[in-house]
Amino acid sequence: MSLTTAELETPVPVVDLDRLARNLDRAAAYATAHQLALRPHIKTHKSPRIGSEQLRRGAIGLTCATPFEAEVMSEVCDDILVAYPPVGGLRAARLAALPETVRLTVALDSLAAVETLAIAAREADRAIGVYVELDLGMHRVGVPVIDDAIALAQAVCARSPLTFEGIAFYPGHVREPVGQQSVKLEELDAALGAALQAFERAGLRPSAVSGGSTPTLWNTHEVTGVTEFRPGTYVYNDRTTAAIGACEWDDCALTVLATVVSTAVPGQAVIDAGTKALGREPMRGTDSADGFGCVLGQPDVVVKSMSEEHGILDLSTTSWRPVVGERVRVIPNHVCIVVHLNDVIAGVRGDAVETSWPVSARGRGYTLPV
Repeated sequence: MSLTTAELETPVPVVDLDRLARNLDRAAAYATAHQLALRPHIKTHKSPRIGSEQLRRGAIGLTCATPFEAEVMSEVCDDILVAYPPVGGLRAARLAALPETVRLTVALDSLAAVETLAIAAREADRAIGVYVELDLGMHRVGVPVIDDAIALAQAVCARSPLTFEGIAFYPGHVREPVGQQSVKLEELDAALGAALQAFERAGLRPSAVSGGSTPTLWNTHEVTGVTEFRPGTYVYNDRTTAAIGACEWDDCALTVLATVVSTAVPGQAVIDAGTKALGREPMRGTDSADGFGCVLGQPDVVVKSMSEEHGILDLSTTSWRPVVGERVRVIPNHVCIVVHLNDVIAGVRGDAVETSWPVSARGRGYTLPV
């Protein structure tokens, strides 16, 4: 491919291939150093190509959220965790219909989900592993009472061909800067330790203890008992990840290439990347300024407001004055949202476009009956 970024139609997501490789290598090395199984969540990249690179570096499998993500990733991976409750017969049936070569595990937190999944597993005549999800502070999904979680695991054991494989949790409530996470991590460690002791007493020692996120990635080893972790954002990183210190600014591999289309209003510049290119995710868990992204190389210049096709760069704190036609790269607040808005990603080194790949697991992967 003999293109340069100057020849790309904007707005378009571009990934710095060197930064991407460094991010992948760093997480793989961390997993090895701490004897943790890496099972990255593909929600960030939604690409078999990137999933293959994670597996090549030693990931034991991949984590998905939707049946379509699992279907797409089954092309390159034979060990998939679906970390989302399989509620509803259609969702469970799609999961059970994955290729027989795939070792499938599903995380859930209700008897209704157990029953639905068991029916789908029996109809497909396949074993499906189950992680019982615990609520250890996120308060989104997960069983908050340990005795109830144990009862749910026992229900799984009673419903062949389901098998109880372990417990899962998501520490998404830990969003403080990396150096300020110790209190919540100690609380998490204590809560998980109590849960593991209770499961042990009930004769249900979990084979796997699955947790983790990108904000807590580099502190995962401090949570006693975790055997595998599931970061997603680390592959590309974003403004939020950098702001909390979970990566450096030069670890942000994905940016949105945009063109300055107007400088008519003093103190601002308008780019062709609005909500349909950057999403509208606010900054969370940081002390950073508001806005919906910042300019690569100019982190104080933020996208202060947006409409569908317009992004407004605030120039009030900088002497930098872009001109109409100039191109900028915007680091989005939340990269996962941006990837899902696009069909294809360009891989670059400097200004050279070396490759591209589709966002293959974007969407839901089904059509409505006519």
